[in-house]
Order: sequence, then C-alpha cells, then structure tokens
Amino acid sequence: MRYDALVVGLGGMGSAVLAHCAARGLRVLGFERFAPAHARGASHGRTRIIRQAYFEGSAYVPLLRRAYTLWDALERETGRPLRATTGGLFVGMPGGSVVAGTLASARAHDLRHDVLDARDLRRRYPQLRPKADEIGVYEPAAGALFPERCVLAHLDVAQQHGGEARFGAPVDDWDVPGPGRVAVAVRSERYEARALVVCAGAWFGRIVAGAGLPLRIERNVQYWFAPRAPEAVTPERLPIFALERDDLPAMLYGFPDFGDGVKCAFHHSGQMTDADALDRRVEASEADAMREALAGWLPGGTGPLRDAVACTYTLTPDEHFIIGPHPGLPEVVLAGGFSGHGFKFCSVVGEIVADIVADGGTAHDIAQFAPSRFAGRFAS
Repeated sequence: MRYDALVVGLGGMGSAVLAHCAARGLRVLGFERFAPAHARGASHGRTRIIRQAYFEGSAYVPLLRRAYTLWDALERETGRPLRATTGGLFVGMPGGSVVAGTLASARAHDLRHDVLDARDLRRRYPQLRPKADEIGVYEPAAGALFPERCVLAHLDVAQQHGGEARFGAPVDDWDVPGPGRVAVAVRSERYEARALVVCAGAWFGRIVAGAGLPLRIERNVQYWFAPRAPEAVTPERLPIFALERDDLPAMLYGFPDFGDGVKCAFHHSGQMTDADALDRRVEASEADAMREALAGWLPGGTGPLRDAVACTYTLTPDEHFIIGPHPGLPEVVLAGGFSGHGFKFCSVVGEIVADIVADGGTAHDIAQFAPSRFAGRFAS
C-alpha cells in the first residue's frame, strides 16, 4: 500500500502530525522506535508550560492562540483532561529577557496581564521570595499541559480516522527515489509514500544527517520535591513560574503541585550529549543545586526529592524551530529543533505539517522557522 505520508517519530509533534493528517483523510503511517508516550525523549515529564505572552518573540503569539484552540478541541474530542489554567508568573529584572520579552508580546498582541513590583508579588504570593528590585508579569491564560495525555490523545484521534502507527519500529533508512516519491525502510520492510515527515526529536538530526542541520542535543533534568507547605503550592494558590536571576545558572521554571510534588528545572544545563548516550542518572549534587536555587524563590517547595528525570533539548543555533520542506528535497517535511520550548505548539505544528503535506503550504506564518535559514550549512 502506498501512503500519502510517512511520519518518523510519534512523540509530541509526530503524534499531532499523524492525527491532523488522518483527520484530513490522508493515508498516513507513523513509526516510533519506542512505546507510545515513552520517557526517552522530550515529550514526557507529566507537565509542560503553556503560555501566550511569549518572551522568546511576539511572532509566536498567533501560533499559540491557535494551539490553545486546538488543544481544547482535542480535549473535547477525546474526553482526556489535557490542560490546566493556573496563570503564569514571569519574574526578573525589568530589562531582563524574561520580563521585557513577556511584556513586549503581551502589549503587541493585547494579551491580558498584570505588572507586579516586589511588594505586589509578596502580597499576592506570600510563599514566594522576590528580590526588592525584581518585577513580575502575571499572565492569567498561562498554565500546564499534561504531555503524556496529549500524545495519547493525538494517537487516539489518528487511529479513529484511519491513521496507522508502528511502535518499536526504528527507521533504518529512507530515500527519495523520484519526484513525489519517498521510501522508508523499517526492520527489512519498505514503505512508500508521496511525502515523508521527520519529527524525531533528539534523533531528528541523525535521521536527516545529509541535510547538515547545525543541531546540538542538551541534557536537562526535571525535579519533583515534596512541599514543606502543601497548602501554599496547590494549582489554585501557585501559578506556573519562570524566574531569571543573575545568580542562577539558567532560568528557573516550575509548576504547582499537581499530585507529584513541586516540579522545577533549569532551562538549559550546557551539558551536551547524544540521543543514544543520554546519562539518565541524576546525581545527588544536581538535586542539591536545584533545591538551593528553589529555596531562594519558593522555600516551602523544598522538601525531600520525590523524583528526577532527564530529558533532551534539540537546539538550533538561534533556538527557533525548524518547520518546513527540506530545502533540497520538497518531498521531505522537517519539524524539529524545538530547543526546549516546543511542546505547547504540538497541536498547531500538527496542523501546519498536515497543511504542507495536503496542500503544499500553510496559511500560518512560519517564515522564521524555514530550514533554508541555515543555507550554506545544508547539503541535500
């Protein structure tokens, strides 16, 4: 059987692509080297932040608005609770990238927000410890996604619409035998389609090695601590947060207690790795460093460590995404390099890629994500 599209990788992005392609009536088959909603890549960890006042750039905001709409539609269709609205608090110096970027996006797109000085922050959130010269931007629409549920929901929708998925099926090779034709080899079987979609997370660069994408894989760790003051860190009392301070090794972000403890992590570690060589052990010294950082912000969240899980960021040089046709092979659609801030976009990326496969393009503005921006570093 010849398919309309073959999808490599069925994590957050790939499961969404599979669902959107299938829902449009395309014959689509996806391959995943691990099990559904696995914990080996970047689409696990029980919670992911979702927000609209995007400090990484106001050009993301229209995509985020659409992503919210699509997540809510997926929730209604599947009956799975996928998103919680807690509000979001983004704190740092007024001129820092987190505060200034959040404000720029909020003002450019007329998003609801409050600006809070340190006194306001202490009054509204007595469990937090802002410094005297820090300010915060509060966004009421922000909150958390539940990533494993999101992946399974998209897989459910794909199956309901006739999409096929193979798990425990690493891709051995692929090629483009002619215009409008692609072929993928998996465990000695060969599958053909008119389009190939690659959204393989940390394995993305390896799958499209001939494209010469300038990607790096970074190891990062997510932590869950038992709260010392449980009543102060419930989703009703504590918003998701991002804290930028000069004395921290990287931006600190975290979540209220959804039942597993207070989750927190640094956004970047500087520890580069390989997809198949990720050190999943978390040393006591790493947890101690995180507890110390959290204690300066949320001391009531620093009880015993409950869990710590390593994950991967697939980084582009500019930390913006790669979405669009391969510059040398129009039959191949690329969706990768999400640089540690992509999960919230899965729903809309699925729609975008389905547009490209079905129609050859999309009405969404994805110019800043074009793979061709790395011209000169590609080799088709």
